[in-house]
Amino acid sequence: MTKKPAKEADKKAAEDRGESIGLMEPMLIGESSRHYGDLVDLALDLTARSTRLKSALPAGVVDALAHLVRAMNCYYSNLIEGHDTHPIDIERAMQNDYSDDPKKRDLQKEARAHIEVQAWIDAGGFDAYDSLSAFSLEMHRRFGELLPDDLLKVENPDTGEIIVMVPGALRERDVKVGRHIAVSAGALPRFLERFDKAYARLGRANSIIAAAAAHHRFLWLHPFLDGNGRVARLLSYAMLRNTLDTGGIWSVARGLARNENDYKQHLMACDGPRRNDLDGRGSLSEEALASFVAFFLKTSIDQVEFMEGLVQPEKLRSRIVGWAKSQSDLPPRSDQLLEAVLYRGEIPRGEVAELLQTVDRNARRVSSALIERGVLVSDSSRAPLRLAFPAALAHEWMPGLFPEK
Repeated sequence: MTKKPAKEADKKAAEDRGESIGLMEPMLIGESSRHYGDLVDLALDLTARSTRLKSALPAGVVDALAHLVRAMNCYYSNLIEGHDTHPIDIERAMQNDYSDDPKKRDLQKEARAHIEVQAWIDAGGFDAYDSLSAFSLEMHRRFGELLPDDLLKVENPDTGEIIVMVPGALRERDVKVGRHIAVSAGALPRFLERFDKAYARLGRANSIIAAAAAHHRFLWLHPFLDGNGRVARLLSYAMLRNTLDTGGIWSVARGLARNENDYKQHLMACDGPRRNDLDGRGSLSEEALASFVAFFLKTSIDQVEFMEGLVQPEKLRSRIVGWAKSQSDLPPRSDQLLEAVLYRGEIPRGEVAELLQTVDRNARRVSSALIERGVLVSDSSRAPLRLAFPAALAHEWMPGLFPEK
């Protein structure tokens, strides 16, 4: 950020200094590129694996997993930013159970904001926008408006000046991220217009490649004072969810966090200029962008494989049923009801007694106990029973998804 006084800095930085939008090229890996074929192969592999994962699960289980993945995505995306809020604390925040410690409470509220934005995406929020920039502005607005005041304050590391971020507003100051100096604030509308055109109306393979390429180019623009990383990861999540119809049951964020150093090194390399005559025809390095896209897609494939391993029917059944049998406070036959819901996706309440071969009173007792433990949910007292994946049980039901606490 500039070291000039705040008022003068805002005025000067809001001016468009006339940078050429060509500075952001290439936006995609062109079909004539020597890297293109390998990236298409990765995109097709990701498509096949993601489709197989979702099609193997009942709709009710997909919905339950998507709920858990929101907490997972939130945890790992915030972890990349240096904010460690464990999924159990995130789940408590979703139930309005906040810590008495102010800093921990603020992080819980930040996590809740992230999850509510992703829930909005999962409910079709992405479909309402015809441009990625408009969608990103709305994500930033929704996220920022749910943050506590202290997390809207951004400190200039050079001057110590505190600036209050406006949710959903483009920055009005110059910024420097590492060695990269982002385009002038006044130039952002021009660059975002090019950003939107570059990633619109693409075929499936190119749309998957675009989710990765746009991830870096969005960060290169750095359109907001703060929150760019989380918005970029949510943008990639939404683009892949829309293109692949993932159902929200996997996310690349876990893989990026587990390979954080490689992730950030790739992003830094993509900031670099074209290296030689074989490195594309844009201002930025095509080779670096292709390498990041390959890393991003391989990381996505790895996360799909990880989720696929967790939800293998027999292994998942064994973990869930084994847990139910080990709980001395659960009524008899609780494991049978959980197993039935796992395979069918949901069970009408009127069928529980017959399923368990017991009287209605005992059936209601089993259902109520499992609802109270948070492993079954229902929209009303008469609605069907569906499976839930509580974060507190993730280490037993979905081992490796989160660090244990």
